[in-house]
Amino acid sequence: MTSLAKLLTQKEQLLGRLEENPGPNERAELERLLEKVDAALSSLEPAPGDMAEDPDSRSKPT
Repeated sequence: MTSLAKLLTQKEQLLGRLEENPGPNERAELERLLEKVDAALSSLEPAPGDMAEDPDSRSKPT
């Protein structure tokens, strides 16, 4: 399993636990972990424009 898949699985599990209405302390911990997972996902995923951009489009006038 790739790092991306592991992070997405972990995020899904954390969101599921949040839906179970945990107490305030557990909720804070889950939200902290979600922020950590989201930061890791952001560092792995390319920016949305990077995938769709044609490398030659920068030199062509629009």
